[in-house]
Amino acid sequence: MRRESALTVAAILGGALLLAAGNVLVPASGSLHVSGFVVGLAGKYLCYALLALAVDLVWGYAGILTLGHAAFFALGGYAMGMYLMREIGARGVYANPILPDFMVFLGWKQLPWYWFGFDHFGIALIAALAVPALLAGVFGWFAFRSRVSGVYLSIITQALTYALMLAFFRNNMGFGGNNGMTDFKDILGFPIGTDATSVGLMLVTALVLAGAYLLARALVASRFGKVLVAVRDAEPRTRFLGYRPEHYKLVVWVFSAMLAGIGGALYVPQVGIINPSEFAPANSIEAVIWVAVGGRGSLSGAILGAVLVNLGKTWLTGALPEMWLFALGGLFIVVTLFLPRGLIGLLARRRAAPKDAPAAVAAAREVTG
Repeated sequence: MRRESALTVAAILGGALLLAAGNVLVPASGSLHVSGFVVGLAGKYLCYALLALAVDLVWGYAGILTLGHAAFFALGGYAMGMYLMREIGARGVYANPILPDFMVFLGWKQLPWYWFGFDHFGIALIAALAVPALLAGVFGWFAFRSRVSGVYLSIITQALTYALMLAFFRNNMGFGGNNGMTDFKDILGFPIGTDATSVGLMLVTALVLAGAYLLARALVASRFGKVLVAVRDAEPRTRFLGYRPEHYKLVVWVFSAMLAGIGGALYVPQVGIINPSEFAPANSIEAVIWVAVGGRGSLSGAILGAVLVNLGKTWLTGALPEMWLFALGGLFIVVTLFLPRGLIGLLARRRAAPKDAPAAVAAAREVTG
């Protein structure tokens, strides 16, 4: 377990440092130079890995198949987007130091109360954690207390994110409507869009992902995590032994929502936009596929799956854009049928095979001899 954790953290941080060095230290004319575009893609993939980690915590360890975690990711993104819009100030198209451009365009006369404080980075960061946690806490309290589970819970989570998507499409919500928020200028005084800022954001995301992974690993390795797995595998028996499964589910559900929220907050300054399409149910389904490909119930597998599937998406949508959805569906079917434990499970079997082979041969000789 410790070896796997060390390798995962080393891969995250080492890969990020290599990309940063290739951008900063290698001249643009050099063959080993890493462009700002690639750095931005890597940062985006790391944000997706945070979302995959959040999904794996509730699906892989608690048995809750969520089809709505994109909602928490998007809410964290909107919290950061509000801060970035306030940072623009008078540099916007309408030169209004208080109201974002889209509010001026839509005829808003004053800043809504729920935008107060978002000119401070700390408030935005707290909101990126607290808002998803609050929504997850309220939803989870009612759902788990009512013992809703299985496909019914999955459908409800999908309905939740779809309802939020429709709500954020409305102009009178005060979040930019269909167009969302964009045209960000800087974050904490650093200009957005420059290579230096992209490298910094990518490195920060890698650090956050490594820290989130270690925190999640400590959680699932603890007594709490063991009870959580027991709830996943035999909830009625666990309840009979005196545990309250709904409490364990609620805690991991809220923690998972916070991870997704911080992933969304880091995602927005790196892609430069946040709009209601981030709530789309298809995004949540894709996150489930990332986890399935990497290996459900393996935190490092979730990270691996998110990075590899999105690498494939980037390549395939450029080469054969009309084939991407077919490829994604086919990938999910193949993994479900032939790799139920994902790529991590396949690697584990290959590592174990040489060790098991001598024992099997010795046992066969003893039987036949």
